[in-house]
Amino acid sequence: MPNPAHSNRLLHETSPYLRQHADNPVDWYPWNEEALATARRDNKPILLSIGYSACHWCHVMAHESFEDAAVAQAMNELFVCIKVDREERPDLDKIYQTAHQVLAQRPGGWPLTMFLSPDDHMPFFGGTYFPKTQRHGLPGFVDVLQRVATFYREHPQEVRGQNEKLREIFGRLQPPPSTASAIATNVLPDVIEQLKRQYDARFGGFGQAPKFPHPTSIDLCWRHWARRRAAGADDPEALTIAKHTLRSMAQGGIYDQVGGGFCRYSVDDQWMIPHFEKMLYDNGQLLPLYADAYAATGETLFKRTAIGTAEWVMREMQAADGGYYSSLDADSEGHEGKFYVWEIAELKALLTPEEWQIVEASYGLRGEPNFEDRWHLHTHSDPAALVARLQLPESEIIERLDAAKRKLYAARAKRMHLGRDDKILTSWNALMIKAMARAARRLERPDFLASAQRAFDFIRANLWKDGRLLATAKDGKAQLNAYLDDYVFLIDAGLELLQAQWRDGDLSFVQALADVVLKHYVDPAGGFYFTSDDHETLVYRPKPVADDAIPSGNGIAAQTLLRLGHLLADAKYLEAAETTLKALYTAATDYPAAHGALVTAIDEYLSPPQLIVLRGRSDAMKSWLTIARATYAPWRLTFAIPDSATDLPTAYSARPNSGKVIAYLCEGHSCAAPLTTVAAFRTALALRGT
Repeated sequence: MPNPAHSNRLLHETSPYLRQHADNPVDWYPWNEEALATARRDNKPILLSIGYSACHWCHVMAHESFEDAAVAQAMNELFVCIKVDREERPDLDKIYQTAHQVLAQRPGGWPLTMFLSPDDHMPFFGGTYFPKTQRHGLPGFVDVLQRVATFYREHPQEVRGQNEKLREIFGRLQPPPSTASAIATNVLPDVIEQLKRQYDARFGGFGQAPKFPHPTSIDLCWRHWARRRAAGADDPEALTIAKHTLRSMAQGGIYDQVGGGFCRYSVDDQWMIPHFEKMLYDNGQLLPLYADAYAATGETLFKRTAIGTAEWVMREMQAADGGYYSSLDADSEGHEGKFYVWEIAELKALLTPEEWQIVEASYGLRGEPNFEDRWHLHTHSDPAALVARLQLPESEIIERLDAAKRKLYAARAKRMHLGRDDKILTSWNALMIKAMARAARRLERPDFLASAQRAFDFIRANLWKDGRLLATAKDGKAQLNAYLDDYVFLIDAGLELLQAQWRDGDLSFVQALADVVLKHYVDPAGGFYFTSDDHETLVYRPKPVADDAIPSGNGIAAQTLLRLGHLLADAKYLEAAETTLKALYTAATDYPAAHGALVTAIDEYLSPPQLIVLRGRSDAMKSWLTIARATYAPWRLTFAIPDSATDLPTAYSARPNSGKVIAYLCEGHSCAAPLTTVAAFRTALALRGT
């Protein structure tokens, strides 16, 4: 907690990241009108520092520079210093990360350090991490401060000229309107060919270290494989890419073998040593992939990984009132990864000889330790591979390994706990709500569904005010105008929840969210801005198209509007999705592997989702649902609406005859006659290749 004896304005913020800096000797401001007005009044450039609470190098720069009195003195004398949590203000982060890339001609990252003119907030210099003193080819931070302040003071014309050039570049950054009158049918096959070239056939995943999971790319491989299979063809390479990558991550150190859940990325090609922070948004994208992989293949590893991830989320990342927390720190006791790693003597002391035999063999604990003289666990041999070597049945190997993991988890829980960012972000919660609902449906886990519904209800009760969403909540305070991602991710989550269990009120809420998007975020030229039309005016209004760590808001907008339009038979949603895809089509097809969310939307536009709506008593519909869910078909939407429901699409508002189930089966704008027998329903699905 901050020290009130020496604190700055961040003491009164709710962001855990900002509060980490509340006792710095730096005279920090949050981004607000007071800070901006002070810079204008004093004609002092702004030092903008953007980071997040789980960021390792943010901590390093804080300890080296922001906690140092001499460095703070230089910062306070020369600049108005503003600290921003990139998770609360992704609008600012997108703008100034883009500016950094333009100015420095290389990608940015966190901590992001930008210097802005006080009158127009245009950046004229920037970087990421600066050490306190010069080393590793990087200038010392105090030297940077002095040089930047001198340049701003002595070269005002050059600063203004560069700002004008950057403003022109911002104006050209929006994707040019597509001139395509039609969308080609080869977009998904083209992206798969691109992914095949990027695939690491040895270790799984795409490219080399640092290696990120790229969940949208894996999902596209599953989708393409399933499409080909349903058409009577096959693409075994796409299947191999998806399975190999998911297996490698599940068995690697990027997955917490003891406690479940995924770290952010791997620092090596083998997925062995991660960057140890755990982010809600990563797990919100990987959990449904593993649940889908189990549905597609029946492989136990995928099921166990999905369950381990979901149980970690419920155990460690869900608040008592329902919302999901944002992240766990990488560091404890001043060292990255210390919470997760083991010494051999410690392991042997905790386990029986029989358990140690399995743990040693499973995790390959021989030779030199793999992380700073300690072991970070990654699977060296899975249980099936150990049967012959250990002369034990696989079931006994799994039983001993699970018993060992329980002991290790209990021992690890006694260590100094990792810092947890406990703010509730609407967009990241929406990703996890969708994930938990999907896992509940695929794995038949009602506890996962209950978790997702609690989080969804928390968002609706606490962050939906006067017909608009807010972006973040903590300690009973909800704030900040929501972004495009908040709305469209929550629409996506709501549609997934409705497939897991129909609840009155959820559909109306989803529709209200979609209507706000169409009113306040739409670009008349096509697509959607990241911020609303009544948002704070900033130097640039982004319209993100490519995926980054999370899917593109425009891609998810197009997907959800298509699905909602088909469910409601409402042309305005379908037309908005079509306009978006046609406007952004060129950007997506120039480099489709970077636009996975848009490619998925294009695929569903070209081959509209198969919509199944069941009406009847909940108990009577169970066998029908089993048939609908028996095959992995990512283009299928299945809604089982009980006969007592009142919040209904108009097309399905007629009550079924008592005791009977009616199935409505539609594809695109064409619907078959209602089906009233299980046999007819099964036959209809079989005729459609699924």
